[in-house]
Amino acid sequence: MLRNLFSENNPLYLITDTSITGLTHSQIVRKAVSAGVKTVQVRDKQMHKRGLYEEAVNVRHITLKHKVKFIMNDYIDIAMAVRADGVHIGQDDMPVEDARRILGRNTIIGVSTHNLVQAMEAQNRGADYIGFGPVFHTSTKYAGRPKGLRSLKNVCNKINIPVVAIGGISWDNISEIMKTGADACAVISAIQSGDIKANIRRLMKGI
Repeated sequence: MLRNLFSENNPLYLITDTSITGLTHSQIVRKAVSAGVKTVQVRDKQMHKRGLYEEAVNVRHITLKHKVKFIMNDYIDIAMAVRADGVHIGQDDMPVEDARRILGRNTIIGVSTHNLVQAMEAQNRGADYIGFGPVFHTSTKYAGRPKGLRSLKNVCNKINIPVVAIGGISWDNISEIMKTGADACAVISAIQSGDIKANIRRLMKGI
């Protein structure tokens, strides 16, 4: 995929977390896209798969209406069923090549990475973008020690596909993140803790 995979005018990449808000995934997405977010990922490790599928159907209706990219976390079958724009997989999930065979060339495939070696491998295997982090400390998901801005910048300088920074990103540090060359910022708590629309506006001021 090209570098313009993510909007230059709004590089916020929302990852839903229903445990923060008490809202459903579709309710979170509806509020976020109405505030201008252009890329959303539905992620839920606890929800029953049938319920998650039904939520994905609702999210797909919303994202199509607002012309927003919808990425499904982990579940390739759900992504296919609802015709999501893409899927995001981790280091312990299906290899990129196999996911590509199933999903086809026109589906976005993102891969979580935590160092330059993993980032290069994901790129070489055909990923469309990588998530890199955690950049800062985060309590949302443990993915090792924080990598920091220097490591993020190094990855951005050496990777030719889009880089999405993730981990502890807030209005206090989002401007520094964007200065590293990252193409987008995956944000969880800083969007979903409190007023979603107000939080998005505040984050956008820092970009």
